[in-house]
Amino acid sequence: MALTDPLGDLLTRIRNGQRARKDSVVSPSSKLRTRVLDVLQREGYIRGYSEEDMGPAKGVRIELKYFEGQPAIKHVARVSKPGRRIYSGSQELPRVMNGLGITIVSTPKGVLSDAEAREQNVGGEVLAEVF
Repeated sequence: MALTDPLGDLLTRIRNGQRARKDSVVSPSSKLRTRVLDVLQREGYIRGYSEEDMGPAKGVRIELKYFEGQPAIKHVARVSKPGRRIYSGSQELPRVMNGLGITIVSTPKGVLSDAEAREQNVGGEVLAEVF
C-alpha cells in the first residue's frame, strides 16, 4: 500500500513510540525522512538513527531520547500537508514556542531547521514543528 504522506507517517511513528516509552522505532527509509532525522538529531530531539533491512526494502531504526523519564519531543506536528502546502520566506518562518522549539523547512539548500534557514537567508516549504 502506498503512503500519501510518508513524512506524516514518520512523525506519527515517533510520537506513538515516545508515548509507549519505546527505546526505538522502525520506519521505512527515504531521502526526505533521513534529512528530517538529520535535523532532529542535530537539534537534540533524538539520539540517532541507523539504516536497517526490513525484508525487501530499507528501513531506519530511530533511537528515541528521554530526559528524566519524559520524552524529549513534547509536540510534533506536520504543517505542510499533501492537500495544502505551506511555504514561507526566510524572514517569515514561524517561531515555535517563542524560539524554544524548531520548525523543519525544506529549502533549495536542503532540509534545515528554522534557525539554519534564517542564517542562510533561504525560505521554503514548512514541513513540521517540534518542541
